[in-house]
Amino acid sequence: MPAVNLRLNQYAQPVGPTVKDWSERSRPPRTDMVGRYCRLEPVAAERHEADLYCAYGEAPDDRDWTYLFDERPARHEDFHTYLTKLAGSADPLHFAVVESRTGKALGTAALMRIDTTHGSIEVGAIAFAPRLQRTTAATESMYLMMRRVFDELGYRRYEWKCDSLNAPSRAAAERFGFTFEGVFRNAVVYKGRSRDTAWYSITDQEWPPIRSAFEAWLDPANFDQRGRQKRPLRELRG
Repeated sequence: MPAVNLRLNQYAQPVGPTVKDWSERSRPPRTDMVGRYCRLEPVAAERHEADLYCAYGEAPDDRDWTYLFDERPARHEDFHTYLTKLAGSADPLHFAVVESRTGKALGTAALMRIDTTHGSIEVGAIAFAPRLQRTTAATESMYLMMRRVFDELGYRRYEWKCDSLNAPSRAAAERFGFTFEGVFRNAVVYKGRSRDTAWYSITDQEWPPIRSAFEAWLDPANFDQRGRQKRPLRELRG
């Protein structure tokens, strides 16, 4: 710890910085989050089932579900059961990502492991259909969830966790500005296999410059007439 941040208690022991006027935070509400390229709506089977079943079915195989706890439901009846379960869950709290241009739900993501006492929350259970992956709407959906957690609810910590072997997820975390914190070995058993979990986070102190980079990247002026980015998100974060 740098000497400038060193704080000692009455026993000459180093202790963490004071958190002034802290109080328990509210749970995330079941309300929409609206952006320019997408909006996030609380998952509802009657509203999102047809779109999501169709969008997920466009994938040629199940590789996008390898690192998720669920398998992609093959039959419509099974998908209804799956989506109904998501809609009824409070933690994780699942949202459908609806593309603004088409009005179609193309994926889901959740706020989870909600710790209102200490102000910590995780984003996870991200299941994006091929049409949503690597799009401006996909990136904006992550920004909208961060904005709710930090700006609307005042949480202190935003987490991203994934299988340590999930290279695309780890790359996404780094692109979005998360800091790698380490690997928890033998952390999870899922789908009959062991998982070492890679941990990432963004803190409330880190959020303002990350927010500015997201907003600069999402600005229509950052895209050419073909929709190609002019400056990548990593560059805008410096």
